[in-house]
Amino acid sequence: MIFTEFRFLAFFAMVFSLHWLLRGASLRKAWLLLSSYAFYAAWDWRFLGLIWLSTIVDYVAGLGIAATEAPKSRKRWLQLSLAANLGILGFFKYYGFFLDSTARLLHSIGFEANLPTLQIILPVGISFFTFQTMSYSLDIYYRRLQPTRSLLDMGLFVGFFPQLVAGPIVRAADFLPQLRAPQGLTSIAFKPALLLFLSGFIKKAVISDNIAPMVEAYFEDPSLWTSSAAWIAVPGYAVQIYCDFSGYSDMAIACAAMLGYRLCLNFNAPYLASDIRDFWRRWHISLSTWLRDYLYIPLGGNRGGAFAVQRNLALTMLLGGLWHGASWNFVIWGGLHGLALALQRSWERGFGVRLPDNLLRRLISSAFTLWFVCLCWILFRATDFSTAWEILRAFTVFHSDGEQSLSTSWWIYFVLLYVAHRLASHLQQGKAIEKVPTPVFAFGLGVLAALSFAFMRVDHPPFIYFQF
Repeated sequence: MIFTEFRFLAFFAMVFSLHWLLRGASLRKAWLLLSSYAFYAAWDWRFLGLIWLSTIVDYVAGLGIAATEAPKSRKRWLQLSLAANLGILGFFKYYGFFLDSTARLLHSIGFEANLPTLQIILPVGISFFTFQTMSYSLDIYYRRLQPTRSLLDMGLFVGFFPQLVAGPIVRAADFLPQLRAPQGLTSIAFKPALLLFLSGFIKKAVISDNIAPMVEAYFEDPSLWTSSAAWIAVPGYAVQIYCDFSGYSDMAIACAAMLGYRLCLNFNAPYLASDIRDFWRRWHISLSTWLRDYLYIPLGGNRGGAFAVQRNLALTMLLGGLWHGASWNFVIWGGLHGLALALQRSWERGFGVRLPDNLLRRLISSAFTLWFVCLCWILFRATDFSTAWEILRAFTVFHSDGEQSLSTSWWIYFVLLYVAHRLASHLQQGKAIEKVPTPVFAFGLGVLAALSFAFMRVDHPPFIYFQF
């Protein structure tokens, strides 16, 4: 069930209406939990068992960690949580990848191995809900959180449908208190939430889905296209993946808000970043902060010598790349970002060189950052290394033997989107929208919705991050 489908709009209208008609917080939470399971079952009901397993294991592990002060016992309970979640993730997402990599390695040194293969279906959203439940146990272990004794609250924390399949990755410390003190209907800011949902809808259904055919045509066989086409298709993919993923996040945050819950910001105008570190403060914020708090800092973070810090950065970004998919191109994508972060840190701290902070420097730095991010997207999007190499040559040294070209009018579209991206980053829409008279707001929202329906595709392509 895609957020941009009319059946989801009907589903949400039903969930929303009954949610606010029910009296009592427990009834509302039970209704939301049942609705969330129905939402996930619409993808594949068989994988509901994974969500239940993850929920129960971490619920029990959290209580076990908090019930003892003995370090060994606390560690055993944490190991149970990590083993269950990483075991689920490793089997369903990485079994085939590591098996294939092992077979290739053995073949390269002269051994032929008949390793057992399985046809494993990847459960939608598995990377998101396993990371979410692991953070719950880790926070209790590090004494940042007290466990909930309500299995209903734990179930809703894990399975809450707006963010279940593609984030944001929610922290228990942010979400569980909201379940204990839920908001009332009169406290909901509906106008900003509705506008945010429509904004996400337009990003996904109007912008991302309509750019997708052009991007797919180029990446399917880049050898057919000129090098100038690479400078349209690669930025096109940057627009596509941003509008696709941030569009989902916008709609998820809006749906949660209309049900009385706050989800964390997941994107903050990432393509306006001044450098690569700033990019990761703005892109997929819930994942980057998760990696910082539960991987980078436990590895040592900024403590230790320069080599240790660079190693921690590299490992964090390599594993962050692997989180995105069971393929070496994702690992290399993460590695490139890790290398860029390490070089930036060395430049600033090792050499002590700081360029003058003026408008020209900021423009050059932002332009180079955007170019580098687009360069890395090539490895993220390409299906194999030969395709990636073909595109990299066209994008960096303008070398391509192809003769087909893409219309340069796409650049007018990209420039307009960039201007809109910059303007939107400066708007404080919440307070301003609340002041708009309701009839005027309803009319404007209706016009925008009608226009977006007119330009959306009828086949409802899935969100890109559903594959992760």
